[in-house]
Amino acid sequence: MTKFVYDFAEGDRDQKDLLGGKGANLAEMTNLGLPVPPGFTITTEACRVYLAEGSEPPGLADEVTEHLVALEQTMGKALGQADDPLLVSVRSGAKFSMPGMMETVLNVGLNDDSVKGLAAQAGDDRFAWDSYRRLVQMFGSTVLGIEGEHFAEALDAAKKAKGTADDLDLDAGDLAALVETFKGIVREHAERDFPQDPREQMDLAIRAVFDSWNSPRANVYRRQERIPADLGTAVSVCSMVFGNLGMDSGTGVAFTRDPASGAQGIYGDYLQNAQGEDVVAGIRNTLHLTELERIDKASYDRLLQIMSTLENHYRDLCDIEFTIERGKLWMLQTRVGKRTAAAAFTVAVQLVDEGLIDMDEALQRVTGAQLANLMFPRFDRDADKELLTTGMNASPGAASGTAVFDSPTAVRRAKDGEKVILVRRETTPDDLDGMIAAQGVLTSRGGRTSHAAVVARGMGKTAVCGAEELEVDVRAKKLTLPDGREVSEGDVLSIDGTNGEVYLGEVPVVASPVMAYFEGSTGLAENDDLVAAVDRIMRHADAGRRLRVRVNADTGEDCATARTFGAEGVGLCRTEHMFLGERRELVEHLVLAETRDEREKSLAALLPLQIEDFTAIYRAMEGLPVTIRLLDPPLHEFLPDLTDLSVEVAVARERGELTEEKEELLASVRRLHEENPMLGLRGVRLGIAVPGLYAMQVRAITRAAAVVAAEGIAVLPEIMVPLVGTVQELQAVAAEIAQVVAEPESLVDGQPVEHQIGTMIELPRAALVAAQIAETAQFFSFGTNDLTQTTWGFSRDDVESSFFSDYLESGIFGVSPFESLDTEGVGELVEIASWRGREVRHDLKLGICGEHGGDPDSVHFFHRAGLDYVSCSPFRIPVARLEAGRAATSPKG
Repeated sequence: MTKFVYDFAEGDRDQKDLLGGKGANLAEMTNLGLPVPPGFTITTEACRVYLAEGSEPPGLADEVTEHLVALEQTMGKALGQADDPLLVSVRSGAKFSMPGMMETVLNVGLNDDSVKGLAAQAGDDRFAWDSYRRLVQMFGSTVLGIEGEHFAEALDAAKKAKGTADDLDLDAGDLAALVETFKGIVREHAERDFPQDPREQMDLAIRAVFDSWNSPRANVYRRQERIPADLGTAVSVCSMVFGNLGMDSGTGVAFTRDPASGAQGIYGDYLQNAQGEDVVAGIRNTLHLTELERIDKASYDRLLQIMSTLENHYRDLCDIEFTIERGKLWMLQTRVGKRTAAAAFTVAVQLVDEGLIDMDEALQRVTGAQLANLMFPRFDRDADKELLTTGMNASPGAASGTAVFDSPTAVRRAKDGEKVILVRRETTPDDLDGMIAAQGVLTSRGGRTSHAAVVARGMGKTAVCGAEELEVDVRAKKLTLPDGREVSEGDVLSIDGTNGEVYLGEVPVVASPVMAYFEGSTGLAENDDLVAAVDRIMRHADAGRRLRVRVNADTGEDCATARTFGAEGVGLCRTEHMFLGERRELVEHLVLAETRDEREKSLAALLPLQIEDFTAIYRAMEGLPVTIRLLDPPLHEFLPDLTDLSVEVAVARERGELTEEKEELLASVRRLHEENPMLGLRGVRLGIAVPGLYAMQVRAITRAAAVVAAEGIAVLPEIMVPLVGTVQELQAVAAEIAQVVAEPESLVDGQPVEHQIGTMIELPRAALVAAQIAETAQFFSFGTNDLTQTTWGFSRDDVESSFFSDYLESGIFGVSPFESLDTEGVGELVEIASWRGREVRHDLKLGICGEHGGDPDSVHFFHRAGLDYVSCSPFRIPVARLEAGRAATSPKG
């Protein structure tokens, strides 16, 4: 029989799949002998059954009862009993951290009778009524689905009637009245009374946590973070400890190191006379954790001791939630903490130096996405700027945009291409869409551990929190400063998440120190630790990786830039890009040529330009391999638009101004017009249909090689034939290439230029007949952009702007297959072609030149598939290098 419920003492941290992150880590802390309130965890498997069947799995209720009875015996009190009630929290906890995305209910077990018993036992009426009003409020919004604003407005009205802005000024009588108000809100909006039966409260709360796995905000977060949708959440039921018992009690969140920078020290927030949700919700501005030493030194010292124990045990930066109940410290949660990109690199290297992990593990602790984040620009310190205020530096970076005061507006404006800054008093999980859409987040409340800070850091978004000088009026869509200055919706703000500063207007940016490092500079002095950490990890990645990293580049200038980022060759030179702008007309004349003389005249004009192009690339790469793709334009890119030309001819005819030349042009464009040019006369088909085209390009490739060889630069051109679907196409072009390389002008020291002939695998048929193609091809380069289009039957230019957003929103796609490789479909074709090709030619070189070559997840797949190199745009090269190193050192292989 399946076991669905585990006591905290039964599990450990390796059971996150079953117990969720929170449950597994509570079990681990319990096993370490740390002060964890007793409780039990309902498994993710129970959640999956509940979501699939629409009801709890058989036997779950009995197991919960069994563990509840054991908990009551341990605590010496019963759930919700009138004289001395046991109260519990019901909290979500998935395998992967999803801060604030799912539900929590505290103080379960309170009712009209037990609130009096709680007050008597605690000797504090205010505490008991404060706990009860919290339960009704959380239960109403979480379990019964009532809009939280109804409760928030009632609380604000109670404080206003009292003449205060602080909920701590409400006494027991005020809170008792507020409970009645809240129960009235439940009755009005849920059409039922607040449940007085403690077990009913707990059972409904458990179901609400299960249901929250599929809430809109949880779905959005999972898509953003690429968390599988079928994992489900565990539910932890934990005996309550109370941080709202007076000023000798409180709650807090601590980090064993600074999650923003990685610096060692004391980092976190503490709030006296409060419960845990108050800290992350940011409803009151917190004290810095170091203030706890002054308030309660014994608890402070014990907390630091536990933090050290946990960091050494987990061998990583830990995020800790704790409560102090009248001087007694309790641990409510720990997990490996979310951190900024800078902190990820810095902490990883620190832990190596402290002997807790090795460099292979350090490499696994960072990601290519984090490295890319570190390469973003920063504000120019020397620029003129108007400082509005300074808050807490919650998540670093530099962001500018127009101020917006609600998430729907942020989403709408961002979709229109506008950069926005989301401004809120504090964010809630319902603001997730707006946070994703915004360049950055600014709040007037909360600290470094508030919802806004934690979620922003996880997403790599800039955030400034707790800018308490700002009075944010969401309804009026404005913020006001103490000196009377106002910022309204549409005004531009700039926020610096590194130092917490907020500026009016747009502030110029400068390159980041990490970008400066890749460009050959040592970086800024105050960022030496970060730059040194990046350098050590990159060196280790380069030393361990098997995949080489090349660049997709079409000019000598781009190649030179790529070399500074560590490119080890050119994986794709798109020759059609060399004929855009002023040169476009030359290709148009070639395509439209109807006689041999016209065609040869166009080819003669193109040849010296191509020689010049390739010479610049060879010089920049200084002997590294260069893969040059022969011309592969969809034909329409080099022809006048048929509709525009038809209108132009019709107007000219109407005016009597039509020339014979223009009429012949229209006839030629009509003759060559294609309904689907991406699947038409392009690639090798164009090279065969236009005699001499590919021969001209090969002459340029080899003659340019001869030029630089005379300069002492060795060259290995790799001539790539695009869009091959049958070996006969490749054989025809290979025969033409063989004739050209033997021409006297192409010889080096009397010998043909050393070269290779290969093809781009971008059609499903090519992948399936790879064994035949490999008899002629010396290398394959997978064009995964086109291979994705032709495998899925998608036109990238059309689908991404039409139904892709719906597919992503509904969960059909977790991520666009053009962004991260579809390993099940397109990836299977890559593996088939690789295996079949190497069966025929054992030394067949394999690479990938679609933009998937710079996607972190895709790089790991290409490593496993046995490719020799990936190729990507210049600025993605460091990411590909890092991920190739991570793939090589990953325990998963």
